[in-house]
Amino acid sequence: MVLTAQPSPIPLPRVRTLPRHVAVIMDGNGRWAESRSLSRQEGHRAGAENLRTVIERFGEHGVEILTLFAFSTENWGRPRAEVEAIMRLATRFIDRDLEALHDAGIRLQHLGDIDGVPSGLAKRIRKAVERTRDNTRMTVNLAFNYGGRADIVAAVRALIAEGATAEEITEESISAHLTTGALPDPDLLIRTGGERRISNFLVWQAAYCEYHFTATAWPDFGVPEVDAALVEFSRRRRRFGLVPEDNGAAE
Repeated sequence: MVLTAQPSPIPLPRVRTLPRHVAVIMDGNGRWAESRSLSRQEGHRAGAENLRTVIERFGEHGVEILTLFAFSTENWGRPRAEVEAIMRLATRFIDRDLEALHDAGIRLQHLGDIDGVPSGLAKRIRKAVERTRDNTRMTVNLAFNYGGRADIVAAVRALIAEGATAEEITEESISAHLTTGALPDPDLLIRTGGERRISNFLVWQAAYCEYHFTATAWPDFGVPEVDAALVEFSRRRRRFGLVPEDNGAAE
């Protein structure tokens, strides 16, 4: 998979157990910029430039699904100039990289309320989804204007609108009506930038995923950090609430 002009020369480490679905909270752009006496807008620009490198590296490893938290429903409360900068960068990313993503066999999908996105950007998102809909090499979900609690509320409302009874509102039926209904739940959730919370991101879907928190800000989260997160994941023993037996003794 080649998206960048100069693919990473760093060889792939051995990862014994690969997550099928990785979700990433791309945090730390603003703090990265402030530590360099730059504007927050410059930090978001650097973060946008990092997208191709990270997508490519996860693709090289063979990760099937990558979900990127780009803009939350709460982010509208940020200063207007910062929000407008993020919208421009999202527009630029699609305009510049759509064909490269398509040629690499990547399917783009959108998670969130697209009706709340500025019309020009919403049009481009729909175009990107349609353009890449038949690609099968890797799925990249862009969570833009997304909120995890709103996702759950919308799923329950959809079930009620369909006439579901109380007994028919189950974990399985709610999962099927989420924006990720056609996807497996994430196996690994990464948050960059030093914070240790999920900030209303995939709150239902991430119930049993593994978490990887790193102090590295998103613009600096590159090939070595992707590799390290996947290697760490491969060392973990996932139990899903069960107690495994070892030589007849429960852990």
